[in-house]
Amino acid sequence: MAFTPVLSPRASSRVNETRAGGICLAFELRSKSNVVRPEDHDMNESNSSQKLSNKVAIITGAAQGIGAAIAEVFAQEGADLVLIDLKAQRVQDLGQRLSSEYGLEIKAEYADVTCADSIRCLTENVAGHFGKIDILVNNAGVNVFSEPLSLSDDDWNRCFTSNLSGAWNCARSVLPYMLNQGRGSIINIASVHGHKIVPGAFPYSVAKHALIGLTKALAIEYAARGIRVNSISPGLINTPIADAHFALQDNPAAARAGMVALIPCKRIGEPDEVAETALFLAGDDATFINAADIVIDGGRSQLYHE
Repeated sequence: MAFTPVLSPRASSRVNETRAGGICLAFELRSKSNVVRPEDHDMNESNSSQKLSNKVAIITGAAQGIGAAIAEVFAQEGADLVLIDLKAQRVQDLGQRLSSEYGLEIKAEYADVTCADSIRCLTENVAGHFGKIDILVNNAGVNVFSEPLSLSDDDWNRCFTSNLSGAWNCARSVLPYMLNQGRGSIINIASVHGHKIVPGAFPYSVAKHALIGLTKALAIEYAARGIRVNSISPGLINTPIADAHFALQDNPAAARAGMVALIPCKRIGEPDEVAETALFLAGDDATFINAADIVIDGGRSQLYHE
């Protein structure tokens, strides 16, 4: 694993050491004069109209769909970013574009959230480089849908290591830095499957219920120490994963139309609508929101169907 910096003109950093095998990596720190200390952060932020100015955010599953949309919105609002994904080239291309467009320091990294040692080492280096970690967005995950008794042990483990253990690996790695700072926001991307059970969607719904439980447990555990942990539960959103699902149907257009018909507002959601909610939860407009889950599904999960 190599940490790939995507540097804007304002950045001053270079990679000086890597170790393969997903174990550890290192890169040169900014000079001390460039590191934003926690005590300087609030004063600097108050001078900017950008909601995430002088904040550092880690976003997992950032290469496409909801993760990429969150990266875009966070960059628009001034955050320095560390983008993590298994799709190395795609996430690096995104990082290059955002850095060029918004003049930010953005690092794009191939990393597997299910590897606890890799995530711990990456987080140590992010904190050392930037001087802090303000925001974590746990977006990485996989769809595993099955009839329960047809599910293999491998698929069960793949579902839970990606959708639950991956989020815990990342949260466990950033929490010591956030606790030391006395503030931090963790946002877990859950799902409406964490609220409603759909036959044939086992064990994805189990994992997403557990992720919402993890959100609430961590939120209550560390609330008095300045940490907020919330989740977002998207419904059907226009993403490459949704497109791939429809493409597998006998009549993709009819399948899409049938899903749209079930949504009260008669349209599919867009990734930027989820991203704007993540921005709200990450910023200072939501400082009294904690242990909450926000459903973004156009009202679909509240509608009764026989």
